[in-house]
Amino acid sequence: MTLALAYPDIGPIAFEIGPLVIRWYALAYIVGLLLAWRYCRWLTGKPPKAVEAIAFDDFLLWATFGVIIGGRLGYVLFYKPAYFLWNPAEILVIWQGGMSFHGGLLGVIVAMYLFTRRHGIRFFALTDIVACAAPIGLLLGRIANFVNGELYGRATDAEIGMIFPQDPTQLPRHPSQLYEAGLEGLVLFLVLFLLVQGSALTRSGLLSGTFLIGYGLSRIIVEFFREPDDHLGFLFAGATMGQLLSLPMMLLGIGLAIWSLRQTGPVPRDGSTG
Repeated sequence: MTLALAYPDIGPIAFEIGPLVIRWYALAYIVGLLLAWRYCRWLTGKPPKAVEAIAFDDFLLWATFGVIIGGRLGYVLFYKPAYFLWNPAEILVIWQGGMSFHGGLLGVIVAMYLFTRRHGIRFFALTDIVACAAPIGLLLGRIANFVNGELYGRATDAEIGMIFPQDPTQLPRHPSQLYEAGLEGLVLFLVLFLLVQGSALTRSGLLSGTFLIGYGLSRIIVEFFREPDDHLGFLFAGATMGQLLSLPMMLLGIGLAIWSLRQTGPVPRDGSTG
């Protein structure tokens, strides 16, 4: 028999000031970006000090656009291409939800590439620092998913489950948003933090590769507990879209980490575009 836990129905709105309505999801994006920005500035003080702290004051705006544009286009292309083909105007209606992490990641990668080209910064010097800060946003984003009662887990017959008010079946389910917050957010942040203490920043690309491995593996694991999207269900070989998108991401991370560990010599300081 499954013990159903009471869902803390907080509601999607964090607070209202007159006509201004701030939702938890938007607040998670804002706070996540600001905390990640401060953490990135702190990491610039670690050897090899290949990026100046002031660079992240400019990059914050680039990252914001990369996350929003990439996340929305990723959702459109990966999850509902046919729907948005016939309803293109709704692509801009982002306040109704629909963002893809994998799309947001691609958007930020493009933003980082363009930013480093413009400012003469080594690409992996920037990506390694950003990779360390990314789990902060993931942690807050998944908590916001839980507060909104969305992206909940599969029905469970385990000893403990949670009933989400938005679920029409009202079955006890895995609170998979919290599993993701723990693995993609807290655990991955701590792993990268410990690697930084071990001078991983001097190994160009190692932290970026570790992030790709860690997120990909975490997402693949949690997808076994998360309810697939209704309009997609299970895809190739019973895998979900999240798993299919995470597998190449994890393999790329493994290749990048191996390449990084095989490199020798110190990491060049800022100003070298080699």
